[in-house]
Amino acid sequence: MTKSIQKITPFLWFDHEAEEAAKFYTSQFSNSRIEAVTRYGESGPGPNGSVMTVAFELAEQKFTALNGGLLSSSPKPSHLS
Repeated sequence: MTKSIQKITPFLWFDHEAEEAAKFYTSQFSNSRIEAVTRYGESGPGPNGSVMTVAFELAEQKFTALNGGLLSSSPKPSHLS
């Protein structure tokens, strides 16, 4: 079987729960892991040291969780290709 190449990385938007969500999702799927956690620096916009993004993989599918704060309008999907 040929392994397909992932062309789109879904971004999941959270208020402040990106790391907790990634830990939960990776605990539910086999062959899953957290790949990287990036944190806000002194210049923000989040509190210094708080989680900004979490890159994770669920059964060979890559995702990124983002702590983007509350949405002021209707949520929209975001993808990185």
